Amino acid sequence: MKELIIAFGLFLFIEGVLYALFPSKMKNMLLKLNEVNDSQLRTGGLVFAIIGFFIILYLKS
Repeated sequence: MKELIIAFGLFLFIEGVLYALFPSKMKNMLLKLNEVNDSQLRTGGLVFAIIGFFIILYLKS
């Protein structure tokens, strides 16, 4: 459970730094997100989830 809280904190930290350092670029990125198809977002999310899963699996073993 401790690792999950640390991972969530790291996620919030990285997101916060990106928005603090590059606010206009982050706004542009979010606007471009509307142009992407749902299937492309779903596929990208699934790929990143699988990569993350294998990274966690590798680090835990």
